[in-house]
Amino acid sequence: MSVRVSVLIGLLSATALVHPAYAADPRTLQIFVSKDKQSLAVYDGAEIVATSKISSGKDGHTTPSGIFSVIEKQKYHESNIYSNAPMPFMQRLTWSGIALHESNSVPRYPASHGCVRMPGGFAKSLYKMTEMGVPVIITGSELTPEPIDHPTLFRPDRPEPAPLLSDVELRPAIGYAKTQVQVAMNETTVALPIPLIQAPAPAAETSPISMLITRRTQRENVTDIQTLLNQLGFAAGEPDGLAGPATVQAINAFKALRPKEFARDKGFITDALIREVYAAAGKGEPPNGVIMVRQDFKPLFEAPVTITDPGLALGTHFFSLHAVDEAAGTADWLGVTLENNLSREAMKRLGITNQESSIISGRPIATALSRISISEDVRHRIDALISPGSTLTISDMGLGPETTEGTEFITITRES
Repeated sequence: MSVRVSVLIGLLSATALVHPAYAADPRTLQIFVSKDKQSLAVYDGAEIVATSKISSGKDGHTTPSGIFSVIEKQKYHESNIYSNAPMPFMQRLTWSGIALHESNSVPRYPASHGCVRMPGGFAKSLYKMTEMGVPVIITGSELTPEPIDHPTLFRPDRPEPAPLLSDVELRPAIGYAKTQVQVAMNETTVALPIPLIQAPAPAAETSPISMLITRRTQRENVTDIQTLLNQLGFAAGEPDGLAGPATVQAINAFKALRPKEFARDKGFITDALIREVYAAAGKGEPPNGVIMVRQDFKPLFEAPVTITDPGLALGTHFFSLHAVDEAAGTADWLGVTLENNLSREAMKRLGITNQESSIISGRPIATALSRISISEDVRHRIDALISPGSTLTISDMGLGPETTEGTEFITITRES
């Protein structure tokens, strides 16, 4: 209790507290930064824990908008870019140099070289509150996370209920009584003495996972081609998404056996090649989306998904898991939609003909979720991994250059 009190007292000098209780689980915190209002809000679920003024990047050094997370924390750090400028209570968001940190100059207008400056007392208290991986959402206009329930979102697998006695076959009892007595038994073997029932050990706390659902890129397509060609007996090499010599040789050998199908195919790795490889492997239509999963800043696995109406943009949406009820099989998700304007080049590359109808009209989050189909085996695998603090990003743009080793999924957005 004393720790909570000291944290809240430290926040009073630089923030307005609107919720009396400090978050019990730091994994469920989210940080929202508004560049329009030059403000920062810390949320626990849908409730604000604290707010503070900030100063973001000035013209020429604008703070990028998007979805980030804390990937490094240092109580004292000096800038590697700007003459060893001090950055106390630094919480890094990108390896390219964007961070939250304390500053003596927080005029509540853009004044930094790209970082988010915070008053000293608040920066110190925020540093104590957060853990590695806490989401940080930076946007132009202010956003508020709202509860959302949708069948596409993940929830824990409910355990199979124990069989009722009424469902168990009745078998004759073994004994010396003249009259047989019917007893319920799960097994046909002779019953052994019943041991004392011990309380189950508490489940080990698992790290939250982060997920990204996006459109498939050439990397995922090449990985699939390599995997399937290997299964078909062509030596395509390690499925790494890179078209090396072994992969090139395997693709050429596959095409050589099907001269009619590829007579008019001008490219090398084309839609026609992908369809033919999938058909040859008996896999049906190739998927057009992918879900990637990371845990503790490391890739865990990825799997195909299907996006309906691929000519429409999905938009950019972020979800965080606040609470999980294993017994009931429920999960409390919150979500926001970020403004993200695609360039003409990006739309052409992704095959998007309309980026407005599915984002601006109606309910954009529900619309995007309803267009995503995930196989049951993949869903069960993820359902078993989720825990409070897990996150999901939906984006058209795929893996951005800021998503590297030692990060969660980073999405940079383009605002009007």
